[in-house]
Amino acid sequence: MSEDTKTVRRTRDRRGQVDATDRKLLGLLAQNAELGYAELGKKTHLSAPAVHERVKRLKHSGVIRATVALLDGSKIGRSLLAFVHLETSNWETTRRVLDMSAFPEIEEIHTVAGDTAMILKVRTESPAALEELLSKFHQLDGFKGVRTFIALGTYLERGPLPR
Repeated sequence: MSEDTKTVRRTRDRRGQVDATDRKLLGLLAQNAELGYAELGKKTHLSAPAVHERVKRLKHSGVIRATVALLDGSKIGRSLLAFVHLETSNWETTRRVLDMSAFPEIEEIHTVAGDTAMILKVRTESPAALEELLSKFHQLDGFKGVRTFIALGTYLERGPLPR
């Protein structure tokens, strides 16, 4: 009886699974997304092609959502950072705020539980520009109130890190 040893080994479907090596790789990429596959391979004890396959799988499964440049707001003319808490009276108003995501001043939108319906992270060039943005919220039907917190300094700004 002859056994065929030239068959291609099947790989398991690992979508959504993150192992210890993936976590190390994700931590390195979170610190510096510009590292090449060869450098990442040295740090994770993998070959560059193996790192490439892991990164491709992590992107395909949605673990890595995007590779972006983190810009310095003050150096691009948007030095005023504020967190805006919006209170709305209904979900339709919340949807209208979500439609405002195309505004370049709005960096993040979160729906939340508690005293407010939404929290927005916004960056503008001046207090006057922030006031103009806030006036757009005041014009929405179903808008109930706003609380704005202006950041005086930023000491840590990052996305989630793998454990």
